Amino acid sequence: MVYGLWFMVFLGFLFSPIYHLPYTIDPVFAQSAEELTRQLQEKQEEITKLEAELDSSRKQEKTLKQQLDIIDGQTKVTQLKIEETSLKIEKLRREIIDLSGRIDRISTSVDSLTEILLGRIIKTYKYGSVNTLDLLFSSEGLSEVLARLKYIQVAQANDKKVLYQLQATKAAYNDQKQDKETRQTQAEKLNDELENYKIQLAKQKGEKEELLRVTQNDEIKFQGLIAQLKADADSISRAISNVGLKIGPVSKGQVIGAEGLTGCTSGPHLHFEVYENAKVEGGRVSGSRVNPHNYLDNGRLGSPMQGYPGGTHISTEYGEKYALGFHTGLDIYDNPSVGTPILAADSGVAYAIGDSGCRISGFDHGPAKGIVIDHGNGIVTLYWHLL
Repeated sequence: MVYGLWFMVFLGFLFSPIYHLPYTIDPVFAQSAEELTRQLQEKQEEITKLEAELDSSRKQEKTLKQQLDIIDGQTKVTQLKIEETSLKIEKLRREIIDLSGRIDRISTSVDSLTEILLGRIIKTYKYGSVNTLDLLFSSEGLSEVLARLKYIQVAQANDKKVLYQLQATKAAYNDQKQDKETRQTQAEKLNDELENYKIQLAKQKGEKEELLRVTQNDEIKFQGLIAQLKADADSISRAISNVGLKIGPVSKGQVIGAEGLTGCTSGPHLHFEVYENAKVEGGRVSGSRVNPHNYLDNGRLGSPMQGYPGGTHISTEYGEKYALGFHTGLDIYDNPSVGTPILAADSGVAYAIGDSGCRISGFDHGPAKGIVIDHGNGIVTLYWHLL
């Protein structure tokens, strides 16, 4: 009976809310768990509100001020996500520390108590095996015999009950160990997310600086860039829908043209695109555009321009261009002049493509010229603004 009571007191101590662990909390997060949860909820609500406002802003007329406001809004959302993720990491850190402390403290005690209780059961069963005649002669009377028998029965039942409770506690702590591992995995993922948000924040700030640089904070220049980007995209769409003469087979690394200043562009460069699940058939290119880095960075495609990547620069990546619209390829250049050799990124069959131009003042450099290569493996590459 005494062991059972002691064990219940021990469990109460372990699970008591006033049980404290010896660790130091970062002063930035020096608040209760309830306060931490409240702050996390407030961050999430603020993010939801800002994202709704951004969705509404994107549907409005494109002006330079509106685009700058959108970038500022995106930056604010990213900053809030950094703060939200930091709160989640701190919350998990506390939970992991709490679980670690409890698991470490109980691990040896559980085994020790199990051994004690097993010994108690063996001992009480040993007493229980004494026959009634032995108990009668060793006792002062019938009442003491009955009392001793009753005690043995109660002690045996209680010890078995406490042992079952102890085994259940061990199982529960095994679950807590698994819970700790799960939370550690979650924390690792959140740390990765945090780093990605920090990179994203730096990129957004850079986009704002670049937008201000290329537009010089001038609405007319901003609208001109929007028109140029759209006109160039339309020009490429017409070109790949009306593929010209078949040039013939080309080998990987073969010179197929030169960096030029043709079509709708602000300066000499190669506009390079990659299409998946694609082919040239019926005078048109079919397939889906993908980020060229998916093929260039892992070596599945070779250099599309002499000197790439070390001796060249990328002026515009695949994706959004200064918050002006979606850019469908990589713009690669090596210097302000024209003439750098353009290379076949892989072997295949080359076709000529072209378009009349974009007719946007300041960006129109006459008819656009280019080449597409069907590599015969579901990949088609496009080379644009050639001489």
